[in-house]
Amino acid sequence: MDVLSFRDYCLSLPLTEETTPFDETTLVYKIGGKMYACADMEAFEWIAVKCDPDEAI
Repeated sequence: MDVLSFRDYCLSLPLTEETTPFDETTLVYKIGGKMYACADMEAFEWIAVKCDPDEAI
């Protein structure tokens, strides 16, 4: 997966908002003002995703 595929997928989810609140290169995706994913768009080496701990197990 590349950064454009990641971005397209996140933006395909209903009510998703794309922001860059930390710096110019960190993409943050939110729904209802709550962050659910982020990644660096220049060095696309990682993706951070939030989840419910009970469901993640």
